[in-house]
Amino acid sequence: MRKIGVEERRARLGLRHRLARPAASVEAVADEIVGMHSSDPATVFLSAKARVDDFVPADLEDALYERRSLVRMLGMRRTLFVVPRDLAAMMDEACTKALVPGERKRLVQMLEKQGIAPAGRGARWLDRVAAKTLEALVARGEATARELTKDVPELGAKLSFGEGKTWAGTMGVSTRVLFLLATQGRIVRARPLGGWTSGQYRWAPTETWLGGPLSPIDHDEACAGLLGRWLRTFGPATSMDIRWWTGWTARLAAATLEAIGAEEVELDEGTGYVLPDDTRRVSKADRWVALLPGLDTTVMGWKERAWYLGDHASALFDRNGNAGPTVWANGHVVGGWAQTPGGKVVVQLLESVDATVRKAIDAERDRLSEWLGEVRIKTRFPTPLERTLAKR
Repeated sequence: MRKIGVEERRARLGLRHRLARPAASVEAVADEIVGMHSSDPATVFLSAKARVDDFVPADLEDALYERRSLVRMLGMRRTLFVVPRDLAAMMDEACTKALVPGERKRLVQMLEKQGIAPAGRGARWLDRVAAKTLEALVARGEATARELTKDVPELGAKLSFGEGKTWAGTMGVSTRVLFLLATQGRIVRARPLGGWTSGQYRWAPTETWLGGPLSPIDHDEACAGLLGRWLRTFGPATSMDIRWWTGWTARLAAATLEAIGAEEVELDEGTGYVLPDDTRRVSKADRWVALLPGLDTTVMGWKERAWYLGDHASALFDRNGNAGPTVWANGHVVGGWAQTPGGKVVVQLLESVDATVRKAIDAERDRLSEWLGEVRIKTRFPTPLERTLAKR
């Protein structure tokens, strides 16, 4: 069994995640890294900035909202991704559809328990309101949750959550109904209400927004296609990595690995997998540095992260496993960064680097500060180091 060591894995990461050699377009990046994380609205733009030559936000906005070559959809692990249209159908069949029964069941239980729907009739109530909501959205073309609530008053009812917890609160039924419709692939997030850092989106019917429904695809074919694309960029990866990233069961992961003929390789963590034509040794990549945003696709790409994260998780991740902004050098994390209230980007290294790398990091920090200009980034899931840095 061939051994793939840490240095080679880092070389693969730099090349295949478009950090050592930038891409020419946002479409190329979204395709090659199998979607860009978009749960935090600023992440996808900062991820593209780190990987595309001469990137400006308008490039991604054009791809998302004008040409619609990219689409923002729920995917693996209930996470929002920006993906190419062909990958959207594959992702939906392989991962998203499996989320629908649980999401629907939870919502029906909440509706009945909190007296919004009569006991035993929550499913019927939900189906009726969801149908009315979709009908209203088709009539409008695009709409916000507030606009849809004017058409469907039932959406204005309030649901309580987190009772007895510090994070307890209420949300409109509209939030859960729209999330369910999105999980079902019937609607998608369209242009936000504000600028590119805004997370308040308009909604649109999928068929209207994309000019047709998502292309039907066989489930096994979708799983094989998705895992094959992911291993091309993220391999080698362990079974734990694969199950974590996809949200699949061990049985589905094992069956799909067999279906694509994945080859076993030896990693420091144990057995890893690569595509059958990807066993050739990868040469060391060019030296590079990058300042990646919180929840970036790369830092969130694997479950077993020691080979690129070292022992920095407690400083750079929150308690729920959400990554904050990270500083990278030649395939591994060496520190973190944040934006101060005044707009300055500040960096803190968590391990020693040579003078050449330090100079390159400082230059990248200054370029990012200039690029952001008057824009202020508010990370959705702040981490311990980020909180400290942001006070400077």
